[in-house]
Amino acid sequence: MSWLEGLFLGILQGLTEFLPVSSSGHLEIAQALLRNTGSENLTFAIMVHAATVLSTLVVLWSEVSQLFKGTFTTTAWNKEKTYVAKIFVSMIPVFVIGIFFKEQVEYFFGNGLLIIGAGLVVTAGLLTFAYFAKPRQKEEISYRDAFIIGLAQAVAVIPGLSRSGSTIATGIILGNKKEQVAKFSFLMVLIPILGEALLELIDMLGTNAEIGISFGALFAGFLGAFLTGCIACKFMINLVKNGKLIYFAIYCAIVGTATIVFSLI
Repeated sequence: MSWLEGLFLGILQGLTEFLPVSSSGHLEIAQALLRNTGSENLTFAIMVHAATVLSTLVVLWSEVSQLFKGTFTTTAWNKEKTYVAKIFVSMIPVFVIGIFFKEQVEYFFGNGLLIIGAGLVVTAGLLTFAYFAKPRQKEEISYRDAFIIGLAQAVAVIPGLSRSGSTIATGIILGNKKEQVAKFSFLMVLIPILGEALLELIDMLGTNAEIGISFGALFAGFLGAFLTGCIACKFMINLVKNGKLIYFAIYCAIVGTATIVFSLI
């Protein structure tokens, strides 16, 4: 992978991370079209996802800092501590997947487009169901809902299944407000992805293994994802909150079907 390809893929990641269209699926499709295949795809995906997580921190810093201050600057159990506790509950399923099923997850990366196309079609179905679901408009996300949303996030580690699409759709189906679910969806992924990126970096430095991708490509991808993520996050969070999910469902259905057909040709 050249640095120019890395930059292109990073920009693609930054633009698609905040929409319910599966940024990992789009990365895999683009890498297949560029004929970049192999285990380095997972390393690159982890690093550019970490870049967009950092862009989320930049854009949502006021919310993050408020949660941090509310959690660590008072001894009383307050709404910030409750919210953080729910985020930790939501992370339980993805940590279980990361610890016990990492090799199985890695199998899906760089292993063909059929799985990605199917995942996009499933994402389209979830978004459609959420769009037509009767809203109950709960006042806040419960611990139970946080865990179920976390299950959706854990399943969405498969390329093609949109993480934000799965978690937002699940939250809406459970009766939560779209605005609350969107915010929770973006915040709940911060620790898992940053943790995975840190472990990947430690593994690369500790083993000195050949990762099959140049530092220039990784850096260009990381920078491209971070910068476009900062720009896209500001505009796309409101789009996810207020936009009609059916349009994203139609897009995922079209791209997913086209990807399946292409993989079978």
